[in-house]
Amino acid sequence: MAYTVNCSILFSELPVLERAAAAKAAGFDGVEFWWPFGVAVPSENEVDAFVASIKDAGVKLDGLNFFAGDMPAGDRGLVSWKGRCSEFKDNIAVVAAIGEATGCKSFNALYGNRQEEHTPEEQDELALKNLLAATEGVASIGGTVLIEPVSGTLAYPLKTAADALAVVNKVKAAGGQNVALLADFYHMAVNGDDVAAVIEQHAPEFGHIQIADAPGRRAPGTGTLPLGEWIARSRELGYKGSIALEYKQERETAFDWLIRENA
Repeated sequence: MAYTVNCSILFSELPVLERAAAAKAAGFDGVEFWWPFGVAVPSENEVDAFVASIKDAGVKLDGLNFFAGDMPAGDRGLVSWKGRCSEFKDNIAVVAAIGEATGCKSFNALYGNRQEEHTPEEQDELALKNLLAATEGVASIGGTVLIEPVSGTLAYPLKTAADALAVVNKVKAAGGQNVALLADFYHMAVNGDDVAAVIEQHAPEFGHIQIADAPGRRAPGTGTLPLGEWIARSRELGYKGSIALEYKQERETAFDWLIRENA
């Protein structure tokens, strides 16, 4: 099983530049990150240091988020955020450069929260323009833009797979073909989605899978979600990508379930 570690939620007690090496030391060959910088366009030195940390660790960068604003403060993406369009578009070039340098081809574009001062229609119109720019920006490196349903933030409008797929289909209809659903089983499940049905209907189209157990967003086996069954069925139906571990757990016990699985 090809697992990859989300180093923005696991190993978060370490400096960003040490996390890929920690993942390698824990036995993983792949990592993914949310946007690892505090701004949309970091300095060239910061980008070079991040890329070097991936290469020096000997791991593959399997996924990277576009800049999503201040995530700890509640921001969830700039795609539909009116007033920050130029910031998002400037970020696309940086994301593509990191992808080219590392071989990463999966890029998560968090949609953004609803803004009270703008209508949903206005924000959705902007989102389509930004997503088309993003698909064009990563197309030259064989990249795919991912659209994710998210839980825990009331103002975030994409809560189910259907919500996210509607955006995917809108982008494709407008000419951006390199876009796909990010199937985060945790977010979908806690939002009340029928995850098994989504898998049956769409698994071959998944651009990426992320997992955490519920309740608690902790390691597999700590909650009640049938993650193993969902992963196996996705594979049976044609999903060929990695499975990203995107959960909160102390490093000492974070991978105990995987040791048991491989025993």
